[in-house]
Amino acid sequence: MTSTYPTAPGTTRSSVAVTNGYVVPVAGDPVENGTVLIENGVITAVGADVEIPDGVPTLDAGGRWVLPGFVEAHGHVGVHEEAEGWAGDDTNEKTAPNGAAFRALDGINIEEEGFRDALAGGVTSVVVKPGSANPIGGQTVAIKTWGGRTVDEQVLREAVSVKSALGENPKRVYGEQKKTPSTRLGVASVIRQAFLDAQHYAAARAAAEEKGEPFARDLTKETLARVLDGELAWDQHTHRADDIATAMRLADEFGYRLVVNHGTDGAAVADVLAEKGVPVIFGPMFTTRTKVELRNRDIAHLARLAEAGVTVAITTDHPVVPINFLVHQASLAVKEGLDRQVALEALTVNPASILGLDDRVGALRPGLDGDLVIWSGDPLDVNARAEHVLVTGTAVYSWDRDADGGRGAGRVVERSARFA
Repeated sequence: MTSTYPTAPGTTRSSVAVTNGYVVPVAGDPVENGTVLIENGVITAVGADVEIPDGVPTLDAGGRWVLPGFVEAHGHVGVHEEAEGWAGDDTNEKTAPNGAAFRALDGINIEEEGFRDALAGGVTSVVVKPGSANPIGGQTVAIKTWGGRTVDEQVLREAVSVKSALGENPKRVYGEQKKTPSTRLGVASVIRQAFLDAQHYAAARAAAEEKGEPFARDLTKETLARVLDGELAWDQHTHRADDIATAMRLADEFGYRLVVNHGTDGAAVADVLAEKGVPVIFGPMFTTRTKVELRNRDIAHLARLAEAGVTVAITTDHPVVPINFLVHQASLAVKEGLDRQVALEALTVNPASILGLDDRVGALRPGLDGDLVIWSGDPLDVNARAEHVLVTGTAVYSWDRDADGGRGAGRVVERSARFA
């Protein structure tokens, strides 16, 4: 592969034409001998006959597969740092069942090794979420996996959703503390009361605004009011079919936008999920049945959800499964019956649309960010690897067999090179 593209650009928004590729936009038909033109970090043209402006460097894909960067819709990269033990684990604030005011953004370390792994796996965007210890865990954030002096400069969307958990995790955490909730009844009650309080808060706030009177803000209730207003999605951790039913019941009661996270037993209620238009971020798949609620876990359930008409995405739940294995989960899902086009959509356009990021990422389309990965072959082939990764048009990763002491982990353009 030849290139006139610089290896360590000093900006995170660059221009480049990726030429001679088998371009797979995912949201459209593949293009043989295609070109993707990125100008100032944004895709401006995709096709077989793209005119490249003077002065724009080129990157010859050499016939390799060119896809949009993958979107990990549910991860803990940066808030649950690998190999750091308790000191690097900021996933769960286990002191308050209602943690709507907590923000994952405040706990992300962008130097965490998981971000480098993400690039090696072709993942260029991730929605970082609090964990599942609390009935209401906190606010999520969508970020790029590369690019900023601080995490704030990598933010795609500062507030995407609020994480919530049903099932074993919250009842175990608070049951051990001899506090409510210690049962599924208690978990649902905490969520229900929190939304009732948020409704009263929103009504009182509106009345105060109408009268021009001061109003004492409450960050917890304000966050939940944004969910009720439809501004933020409700990311519901839930595995078992009965817990999924509870998730839908609560969503129907309060009218918020429900997204099922995990849904490993979701095939049992796939028709109901499809009827209600509830999407599922499915996974992680490379796990054992470590809990009772995972007893019915089966990779084949993803295909059954999709066949029923449910919009699906795939998650590693990093670090439960390493984030660079996101594509391998899709490969095994295809082996177990998932349509291969749906598998690619579940890594790109679907997670972007489910969480409201499709105006920025998830496909190769003019107007979207120039986040692009050149693969050695079909990424659903386990022998294929991400050879080059671009984020907003900037070359940020390249595979090198001799890198990292011979581990073949590839080379990432580090902060010292970006902001020297």
